[in-house]
Amino acid sequence: MAIKIYKPISNARRQMSTVDGSGIDKKAKVRKLRKAKKNTGGRNSQGRISVRHRGGGAKRQVRIVDFKRDKFDVPAKITSVEYDPNRSANIALLNYADGDKRYILAPANLKKGEEVLSSRKRIEIKPGNSMPLEYITVGSLIHNIELTPGKGAEIVRSAGGWAKLMAVEGKYAQIKLPSSEIRLVPKQCLATIGQVSNPEHIRIKIGKAGRKRHMGIRPTVRGKSMNPVDHPHGGGEGGCPIGMKHPKTPWGKPAFGVMTRKKNRTSDRLIISRRKNKKKRN
Repeated sequence: MAIKIYKPISNARRQMSTVDGSGIDKKAKVRKLRKAKKNTGGRNSQGRISVRHRGGGAKRQVRIVDFKRDKFDVPAKITSVEYDPNRSANIALLNYADGDKRYILAPANLKKGEEVLSSRKRIEIKPGNSMPLEYITVGSLIHNIELTPGKGAEIVRSAGGWAKLMAVEGKYAQIKLPSSEIRLVPKQCLATIGQVSNPEHIRIKIGKAGRKRHMGIRPTVRGKSMNPVDHPHGGGEGGCPIGMKHPKTPWGKPAFGVMTRKKNRTSDRLIISRRKNKKKRN
């Protein structure tokens, strides 16, 4: 797919672009693989806002995506590639030989009519096929990777994402993630061959505020535009800087570029090399 650029007939259209959806199937819908999505407006079970700047937006349905790929050794044919409003990547509808239907993350360059397979054994290295890391050729590009065998894929699931299998030694496989971090993953974990679809997603320009509102994102007010009672950056006469050494959140904690990963996590021992441009912990 390519990027579609609009004619500059207005100030909003001048900077607006979308992904050309010419290869997306719009009529293929499986009712049993969809369910209603409730809009919480960023509020928790107590009715308090726990995530700011959420609310409104177009109605959408949740597509039930199979991240486990646990239907082993049953070939499946791709009957459609569809748009999913809940994620940046496209999804593919699989029609298994026994009649079962499931959604998966669509790998890049995978077309309708092709067959994919998931297995616990060594199978063909082909985009869309899923197998344990221990049977994948070193140097292959992979996505949709499990961190715990049988739990389902947890990492490398966004549009255009891919990881690289570096080595398989002992109980673990070494994987280089999109962040350039190298970590160990149990070699029994499943992974899917290839790159995630829709790699052009990163090049999209929203173009106008109304398009963000359709996504369910409400306006964000700068802290320096508030009063001191509302934000640590607030107050002052006229347009002035935040007046402190480091920026803070509305609750007084460090913001912008600060690592949020907890210290001394048990999985730290599995990280061989940290990601590049790592920020200093506070």
